[in-house]
Amino acid sequence: MGASMLQYVQGNWPGLLRQLGTHLWVSLLALVVAAAIGIPCGYLASRSPKSEALVTGPFQVLRVVPSLALLILLIPVMGTGVPPAVTALTVLAVPPILLNTIAGFREVPDFMAETGQALGMTDRELLRKVRFPLALPLILAGVRTALVEVIASAALAAKIGAGGLGEIIFTGLGLNRGDLLLLGGLAVAVLSLGCGGLFDLACRRVLKYKYV
Repeated sequence: MGASMLQYVQGNWPGLLRQLGTHLWVSLLALVVAAAIGIPCGYLASRSPKSEALVTGPFQVLRVVPSLALLILLIPVMGTGVPPAVTALTVLAVPPILLNTIAGFREVPDFMAETGQALGMTDRELLRKVRFPLALPLILAGVRTALVEVIASAALAAKIGAGGLGEIIFTGLGLNRGDLLLLGGLAVAVLSLGCGGLFDLACRRVLKYKYV
């Protein structure tokens, strides 16, 4: 099986690079959209339990729906291709970012905000200079979780014509070729873990004070 996998890679490497690029593009686009939704909503939800219930409720309900089922449900509305794939992956990625953002802001010590107010900081300055920097480690942890989940789940996007490494897996299913199933699964797993590792390294540079 290893020989057939190597032969497939050697004979199809341009297509594999295209699939890899598409997989990353779809995944990262969904992650950026999810962060743009989850972080502001998480900050708003952290301010009161009532707002938390209103914000987190819909996303938690949608998260129960399997990704493949959500992809299929979106076809009548958005058709096939990248848009429904990004939408479904965004729904998957928002909850960990949202919940970690809420937790991050709520763990900011009250005395830090009180000290900032005593120094004459406005609410905007407190958010930018005190609350957000202190909440950032947990927020980034949520983004990392979402990143790994999205890259792993993006393989399903090939089912609706969005491309990506999932094409290898579905080709293997169609042709009953175990080598392609294994190759596709390994490629997605390595990409997911690799991106998670690179994200950890980036976080170490951003949060140098935590590793001194």
